[in-house]
Amino acid sequence: MVRVKFCGLTNLEDAAEAVEIGADLLGFNFYPKSPRYISPQACRSIVQELAVTVTASGRLVQLVGVFVNHPPQEVTAILQDCGLDLAQLSGDETAEDLQRIGPAAFKAIRLGRDTALEDAIQAIPPRHSAPSFLVDAGVPGQYGGTGKLADWKQARLVAGYFPLLLAGGLTPENVAQAIAEVQPWGVDVASGIESTPGRKDARLMERFMEAAKGRTTATRDRGPKTDDG
Repeated sequence: MVRVKFCGLTNLEDAAEAVEIGADLLGFNFYPKSPRYISPQACRSIVQELAVTVTASGRLVQLVGVFVNHPPQEVTAILQDCGLDLAQLSGDETAEDLQRIGPAAFKAIRLGRDTALEDAIQAIPPRHSAPSFLVDAGVPGQYGGTGKLADWKQARLVAGYFPLLLAGGLTPENVAQAIAEVQPWGVDVASGIESTPGRKDARLMERFMEAAKGRTTATRDRGPKTDDG
């Protein structure tokens, strides 16, 4: 069964909803230029409050910090301080950076027309545990979160050898097709389940989960939608 990562969480309500819906991984973005940025202090507070919800779910939910060109020692400190399990390196980090952080770190690869896939994999060795990589769309000057589709053909080549997370422009409408074509270990979504950047839409989260897992979630009555959300 494919895993689902809801990324760019910025508040407890959305994080708890993600766990309740059935997310396997939750992502918190520490890149200051991202519209989904969260401070380590706010993330730590959410994780502490979320512990009860995760325990009640009876499932293993992995917590992922998303970093862009942070010094390795800062990544390690934030992981420990916030109680996170994995570090997703979405910048221009090197193999040495991954080694200094340790087995919790995995690399995001941005696939574009000019990306040499083999060179990227050779430059960044895969983790021994899943996920080995995250594959995202390559947009010059941007470090993910673009809403653009990744190159599924190239991603399928990676998925044939390594357990990867597929990101890049996934939505409730296209995630089932992406899974069928790429056969990834998991899928990663942020903008495709949002009402505004950094604020998730519970109905979109449910629809994404249904499409990704090939099942129906228990949709709850959330009352009428208002202009205030």
